Amino acid sequence: MNKKLIDQFIDFYWLTTGASQNTLSAYRSDLKIFSQWLKDIPFSSVDKNLVHEYFSSRKKSNLSASSQSRILTCLHSFFQYLIDNQLISHDPTDHMNYPKLEKKLPTFLNILEVEKLMDTPNINSTFGQRDRAMIELLYSCGLRVTELINLSFHNINLKDEFVRIHGKGNKERMLPLGEIAINYLDGYEKKARPILLKNGQCDSYFLSNRGSAMSRQNFFYIIKSYASLAGIDKPISPHSLRHAFATHLVQKGADLRSVQLMLGHSDISSTQLYTHIQNAQLKTQHQKHHPRG
Repeated sequence: MNKKLIDQFIDFYWLTTGASQNTLSAYRSDLKIFSQWLKDIPFSSVDKNLVHEYFSSRKKSNLSASSQSRILTCLHSFFQYLIDNQLISHDPTDHMNYPKLEKKLPTFLNILEVEKLMDTPNINSTFGQRDRAMIELLYSCGLRVTELINLSFHNINLKDEFVRIHGKGNKERMLPLGEIAINYLDGYEKKARPILLKNGQCDSYFLSNRGSAMSRQNFFYIIKSYASLAGIDKPISPHSLRHAFATHLVQKGADLRSVQLMLGHSDISSTQLYTHIQNAQLKTQHQKHHPRG
């Protein structure tokens, strides 16, 4: 019975929120583990004390604060769903305190490091042309990696200089393409993509060596490889270029509202992170160079 309720909730959550597959998979896993811990106890018999016991048991396995927070959010949404369907009368997670999350600034690449990364792919090769175009588009538009690899051929309009993005919750936004990005994308379309397609058919814009859509994992390894070749000694990922895009815009004086729209943030508080990065950098420079630092 518990498994059936979990499946029904995941379907409901996807239909009503448009959550990503990553979120849905995490929530399904969280609920499955919770159900296994309950053993034969039905969800209708869960009370606040039982939830506290569960978190106490999970903390013993060094569960991070962010994971605890996600699990609590998941359980709260799930029990609210059960209440709405009159399967339980109260939410045992009501008024439970979320763990304090340590605010960590993301790994940040400066402009010189971005340029070194950009210059690493061999643009005389098929894969190099593809990789340079992907890195250029990722940085110049501040895309999430999922948004990048999910691009279809009809999402990019080089003539009118824009790219159509479907972000979280399937929210659409239009982003301008700069001249440099257009040049590399045009070269990829004309030279590299037809070779990667191998006379097949695929609507995905960026292709793997098999002629199918590029995967998140594959592109992650591509970025890591180029970072190593470029001598960048930082734990970077594709998301690091999104952070660099936003931080460099703020440093150059772009207003937060514009940056928020370009990033596709639903809440400007998420965008304010990049002013914190800038403030941290200013503080470091002040301490290093000012006589009163």
